[in-house]
Amino acid sequence: MTVGIRPYESRDWDDISRIHDAARLDELRGAGLLEAYLSLADTYENEGLFDGEVWVAESEGRVAGFIAGSVGDEGGEITWIYVDPALYRRGIGRALVEHFLARAGGPVELEVLDGNAARIFYESLGFVRTATTTGKLAGNETFSATGHTLIWTPSQR
Repeated sequence: MTVGIRPYESRDWDDISRIHDAARLDELRGAGLLEAYLSLADTYENEGLFDGEVWVAESEGRVAGFIAGSVGDEGGEITWIYVDPALYRRGIGRALVEHFLARAGGPVELEVLDGNAARIFYESLGFVRTATTTGKLAGNETFSATGHTLIWTPSQR
């Protein structure tokens, strides 16, 4: 499967909303937090989706996933990454993360909910857990969640 990565365009909104909304349910299910679900339309502004860069993965002529965050000479932070559940385990998430890591000039950090199967995926790419915290769930602060901070450094690749 060929995966292309390109900058987000406003025409991608419906696709990334559909992808987020489906994949977010998987993420929250693994963490035992299904009742905390909110759609992308309900959370993107408060959670700063467009505060940094947003990249879209395309495969077979359609949007297959997206990644967002801040990246610079000192490193970066992945704040959003979602892949269409119908396309899990086909290299789309890997292509998105590798694209992001290649743009970062240093360590890259991300947070993953406890119970999210994606943690194994991130660790396979060289991310290492550096902290575990419990606090308000990003995107729906009325819920408490436990999350893990994972960091990738260029020397771990």
